[in-house]
This record gives sequence, structure tokens and C-alpha cells, in this order.
Amino acid sequence: MTSGKKLALLTSLLALLPLTSPATPKPEHDDANALIASLNRPAPARTPFAEARFMRVLDKPLVVSGELAWLGGDRLERRVDKPTRETSTIADGEVTQEREGKKPRSFSLKRAPQLKVLLDSFVALLAGDPTRLGDSFNIVLGRDADRWQLTLTPRDAAIAKQIATIHVYGRGNQPRCLRMDEGDGDTSFDLLGELATAMPDAPTREGLIAQCGGAM
Repeated sequence: MTSGKKLALLTSLLALLPLTSPATPKPEHDDANALIASLNRPAPARTPFAEARFMRVLDKPLVVSGELAWLGGDRLERRVDKPTRETSTIADGEVTQEREGKKPRSFSLKRAPQLKVLLDSFVALLAGDPTRLGDSFNIVLGRDADRWQLTLTPRDAAIAKQIATIHVYGRGNQPRCLRMDEGDGDTSFDLLGELATAMPDAPTREGLIAQCGGAM
């Protein structure tokens, strides 16, 4: 599994989890906490997704679709149905990738300490630990009526070299779109839930930025 796929797996699953912010007692954090409370959901939590990944080395984006799932604890799953079938699972500190017609491949998160920090942070969300998450990310909430945007910026310089920012857009109590800007200039967009069916046949960065912003 390439570094890009590892990052895409972890960050796209972020949209399934209850999101929170540092515990600094400021009004905007109180507003964020109210939003976060409305996002909580019991496991298993599943949602359709469609992802477009723009890479500097490719002329066209890679587009896949399938289902994301949080299965409880630190068990996360990303199932791709199109264009090929494959499933990536995180459980018990191991990442396993199963692709149709090939042997499963696994690696330990101990081999990827930066990804381990991300996973720990995501699991901390499930435990409702804002201090732990705040140690890893600067988090900013933007609102427009019932539409909102959470912007997550890694505090750790090593992680920030791989992930510049993560933007989660939503409406009401539903995350609808996730955008990840990587440190090397690559970008991925995940359209979630009902919005997943709206992925264009030939997506562009500009179009998806507008589409995700429209979710706000």
C-alpha cells in the first residue's frame, strides 16, 4: 500500500468519527462542541463515498467509490467497489489490504509512526478526549446557517509534511465532503453519503472545491 493510499484510508475515515476541538474555553470552541455533540453515532457507522485523488504524476485524477465504516474501537474499514474491488482494514495496530485476485497484504502501524499518531487521534475522538486531539491538530470551525466547515491542521511538523490540511464540510449533523491537501501538492476529495452519487464523470479540483464548498 503506497503512502498516499495509507493517508487516504485514515483521513477519509475521519469523516465517520465524532469531531472535537481543543478544550480552550473560547466561544468558538463552545460552538464547535455543540456541533460535535450532534455528530456522535454508535458503531457500526457506515457511509457511501466517492473519492477523486489528484496527483502531480498523473494527468487525470484517480476516482474510486465504495463504503467507509467505523466498526468500533480502533477498527476502521474502507471498501472500494469501483473500478476494482478492494478492502483496507485497520484493526489491532495492523493495516490489511485485500484486493480481488491477490493475496492480502498487511503492515504494522509501528512501521508508520506518523500514521499511528493520526489513528490514535481519531480513536481519541471516539473517547471524547478533546485535549488529546488538540495536542495533534489545530481546529477551526466555520459556519453559514446550518452549513459548516472544520479545518484541521497538524501540529506536528513531520505529519504536516505529509498532510497540510484536512477540511470536513457538512450540513446539519452530517459530514458531506472531505478534502485533504497533502504536503507535496496532491489533493483528494471524498464525497460522502448522498453526495457520493454526485461525483462528476470527469472531476476537476476547481469543480470539487466548489461542490464541497457548496456543502457549507
